Amino acid sequence: MTIEGRPGYRLNPTAPSLEAYRELRRAAGLSVKSLAQAAGAVQGSWVACHVVDESTGEAVAMGRVIGDGGWYFHIADMATHPDHQRLGLGAWVMTWLLDSIRAAVDDEPYVTLMADEPGRPLYRRFGFRESAPTSIGMKLASP
Repeated sequence: MTIEGRPGYRLNPTAPSLEAYRELRRAAGLSVKSLAQAAGAVQGSWVACHVVDESTGEAVAMGRVIGDGGWYFHIADMATHPDHQRLGLGAWVMTWLLDSIRAAVDDEPYVTLMADEPGRPLYRRFGFRESAPTSIGMKLASP
């Protein structure tokens, strides 16, 4: 698929290669993951997609969904390479992920994500809101 008004980019309905996944996370300022962690993430995804810069063949944006396929879905690894930000690629990825969820679930899917500061404006545009005080995101502290 190509993005309207953005020639030179192609959306692939798969996760990027493990090396591209790791490099895109690093370049976008996300934590670096080992090869084993990257493999688990990619293989454990419900769906994933990535955007390729057709002039270089490099993955420049990505996102994936973890979920049970029934009602619960968590969006993860939303990342766009800094050289390709502000071109609508993140919105393209988010649209594809949400369309995939809506196509599979017709009865109110529960969709969550953890929102780092740089991504919050994008997520708000898609209707995501902070869930506090009803619920708050929590993570297990490192042992």
